[in-house]
Amino acid sequence: MSSFTTMRHSLTTSAVFAAVLLCVSFVSQAECQSTPAPPRPCSSYKNCDTCVPNAKCLWCFTTNNCTEYPVSWLLPPASVCQLSQARWGVCWLNFEALIIALAVVGGTILISIIACCCCCCCKKRRSGPDRDEERFARKREEIKQRSEERKVERKARHDEIRRKYGLMGDSDHPYSKFENE
Repeated sequence: MSSFTTMRHSLTTSAVFAAVLLCVSFVSQAECQSTPAPPRPCSSYKNCDTCVPNAKCLWCFTTNNCTEYPVSWLLPPASVCQLSQARWGVCWLNFEALIIALAVVGGTILISIIACCCCCCCKKRRSGPDRDEERFARKREEIKQRSEERKVERKARHDEIRRKYGLMGDSDHPYSKFENE
């Protein structure tokens, strides 16, 4: 019984130790985090390579300065910088080319989606008539089968009438041997 109490006491001690360690790690982690430095204004950047990595900044080659991207406008107005001279994101691609490239990529994606939707719709439309065609084929097959059955019955009746009146061919008629002699 004493080994059970000792084991229980050691488990309780371990649980308390783990809880204290967890609390200390959270507290120390919160104390280690510092507030980020205030962002540099765009005007402090002096060349294109340091300006354009910041998403809020726009480099203008006409004036050779870094300005804040006018977020109220989708495209920067000509008063800030001409589109052919504006750089945003990378220095080697002007804003005009960026807009054209994005429009082409967006248009291609849109056309691809529309084409896929049309193909899917056409396949669904084709699958509907396939079911109808199968149903019509089954009906045609049933009609053909009934027609064959009626044809066999009709031939049997006609043969019976021919036998009755002796109009059967020589090979099928039982008295053909006697008539030929």
